[in-house]
Amino acid sequence: MTEARDSIFASIRRSLAVKGDERIRAGIVEDRLDRAPKGIIPTRAQVDHGEKLELLLKKLEGVQATFARLENAAKIPAAVADYLRSNNLPATIRKGDDPRLAGLPWSETALEVSDGRSDGHDLNAISHAEAAIAETGTLVLTSGHENPTTLNFLPDNHIVVLNASDLVGDLEAIWPRLRKKFGKGEMPRTVNCITGASRSGDIEQTILLGAHGPRRLHVLVVEG
Repeated sequence: MTEARDSIFASIRRSLAVKGDERIRAGIVEDRLDRAPKGIIPTRAQVDHGEKLELLLKKLEGVQATFARLENAAKIPAAVADYLRSNNLPATIRKGDDPRLAGLPWSETALEVSDGRSDGHDLNAISHAEAAIAETGTLVLTSGHENPTTLNFLPDNHIVVLNASDLVGDLEAIWPRLRKKFGKGEMPRTVNCITGASRSGDIEQTILLGAHGPRRLHVLVVEG
């Protein structure tokens, strides 16, 4: 397949009398991409930060997700312990090595904390979202050792930490944000957009939670 593709590209370059590495032509293409007009963006999420946050929480409720609002990140371990206890879940949690989670006071709780990607035997996992979309109540998570993608899908119960400052209004705002953080050509391998717990209505049009991922989604919104 690669040889066939290279052959086709080589034929196109010969017909255009170019080599493919001309700086001027590459600059023209990059300029056109940078100046490409944006599509239509609904105004419902083009509001101030406080209204965006309220919209996000409303949308989370609409997709059967739960949430808690925290004053600062130091309260995350206790909030995780409270959530697991209130749902009669074991006091275990798996996380990646995201520094935003690693430095928290986990030892002040009775939680058994493990690190690394899930092998499918974990009931509970916690990840740190890169951002969230107020318009749809969607969490945006990027792959990597900091927050392994397996934590998003294999455990039954997924807890996601979101810094309120990382909230945006619409999906279109996510991609420039990611490009700015990771740099051109350094985008994460996977970007997961998660809206509520996993569900399916394939069988007799009956909604089944946990069909392809977690049965529960709980969001810890850190406002401080």
